[in-house]
Amino acid sequence: MNEAALKEKLLELAQTVQALPAIGQPKAASADGVYLSNLQPKVTEVEDALDYLRLQLKYLVFDLEATRRENRYLRKMLESRPPRPPSDFDDNADR
Repeated sequence: MNEAALKEKLLELAQTVQALPAIGQPKAASADGVYLSNLQPKVTEVEDALDYLRLQLKYLVFDLEATRRENRYLRKMLESRPPRPPSDFDDNADR
């Protein structure tokens, strides 16, 4: 995506966000009051689920970085080790 398209998308997003009602404003009276009262717990559940997913993602990224560090360390250990002569017990000695 080029810079112009990105700016256009950001402007569209900003306009959409500005059109949303502010948090904490009293809800407009409607015939659908029951629907609105049931909506808040569901929004809270979705926010909680997103928080949980963000946390799990952070753990996964941390684990991935640790695994990469460990692999680099082990690879260096293997590369710095002197080569050993083939033995009778190696599976790949005859191949």
